[in-house]
Amino acid sequence: MAVTETDTRTILLEVARYRPGEDDKPVFQEYDVPLMPDWAVLDGLNYIKDQLDGSLSFRWSCRMGVCGSCGMNVNGEPRLTCGTFLTEYGEGPVRIEPLKGFPVIRDLVVDIDDFLAKLSSVRPWLVREGEELPLTTEYAQTPAQLEAYKQYSMCINCLLCYSACPVYVLDPDFLGPAAIALAQRYNLDSRDMGDRFDVLNLDDSVWGCVFVGDCTRVCPKHVDPAEAIQRYKVTAALRSVLPWSRR
Repeated sequence: MAVTETDTRTILLEVARYRPGEDDKPVFQEYDVPLMPDWAVLDGLNYIKDQLDGSLSFRWSCRMGVCGSCGMNVNGEPRLTCGTFLTEYGEGPVRIEPLKGFPVIRDLVVDIDDFLAKLSSVRPWLVREGEELPLTTEYAQTPAQLEAYKQYSMCINCLLCYSACPVYVLDPDFLGPAAIALAQRYNLDSRDMGDRFDVLNLDDSVWGCVFVGDCTRVCPKHVDPAEAIQRYKVTAALRSVLPWSRR
């Protein structure tokens, strides 16, 4: 991340700073960073960390839109900071905050334990019945069988959908878009034999969704969790009438 003396244009970043237990409330600290044509917001944060203020805390890993760890609110919008470029914001300022709906550990780092518990509850893995480990049988799928769930399998657990979801922000008990979409990914997999009805057919699960659609709008991988939720509502309604129907 080399910056030369000829790089004179800068952009103002307003970064949320907060240390629970030490600070009364979050405050915004201003930093001028070089406005480079190829710099993402994450590059600006790394410049601050490396050159201006080593105490700034935030998460990141791959810088390629794959790990999902660098999600933050950028000018009020949940974004992956590795794929959000500073030039999108003209001369700024650019306000960077932690994702909504999650407890803040420090600065831009949020506690995701609640999400991990919700994700585990839907059993986001292939469930097979009557088979002993280790599994040795190969279960081939047709292109059509793969296509049935492929879109929902693209989720990278970045949590942008949770931050955008008005239901989750107001009701932390709501299972949430990503967990439901991943449950539906396995529900639609021809190899899966699991039954997630008792987890999904609840007021705090699919029936808590009011179909605002912001989860789908902010998803960087075009998973469309809003569609997954509405599709399972149909499944749950049919199963209530036809209890032998599982998919």
